[in-house]
Amino acid sequence: MVSRVDAEDDVRSRVLAAATRLFANRGFDGTSVQLIADEVGVTKPAVLHHFSSKEELRRAVVGNMLDHWQKTLPNLLLAATAGDDRFERVIGELLRFFTADPDRARLVAREMLDRPAEIRTLLKSAVRPWLAAVSGYIERGKNSGETSTSVDAEAYVIHILLLVIGASASQAVALAALDGKDAKLRYERELLRIARSSLGIQKGRRG
Repeated sequence: MVSRVDAEDDVRSRVLAAATRLFANRGFDGTSVQLIADEVGVTKPAVLHHFSSKEELRRAVVGNMLDHWQKTLPNLLLAATAGDDRFERVIGELLRFFTADPDRARLVAREMLDRPAEIRTLLKSAVRPWLAAVSGYIERGKNSGETSTSVDAEAYVIHILLLVIGASASQAVALAALDGKDAKLRYERELLRIARSSLGIQKGRRG
């Protein structure tokens, strides 16, 4: 038998999931509390019982995404400091985070455009540890001759992050333009090649 507390938690989780999907696909301004309630199958007051306003719900959606990022961060940091094939591991972990739920990428993209000041503060605190680790790896590669000395390590990492976010957010549309059942593999493999090539890393080289 489901307890009242479990039932309340289930509604809250479903509201959060529905709001994430709708904010990501329709935007914050294009999503009403009633639309979220209809998506979940509850009343508008039921949604407002858990989140007092749409703005509070938006903050909860963004906070939930950042919580998922923090859980993934140890894997990203480990990949950045690993031995062989660390580049593929870093990009692989980053791709897995966003492709596991493409709404994450769409949500970040919309927040960057609609609320740049707020998302800038949030992302800075969330991304900085990973940025420092990967930049350090690139700098060591420059010193050892494994990567191009012309690379601005921090700026490069930010560009790659934005590339992955954009590629993940638009994947459902972009894949329609590629022929064949292996479209997703080709799409992600080419992203990896572009990222590797701009560092000057040749496939098969250690670094």
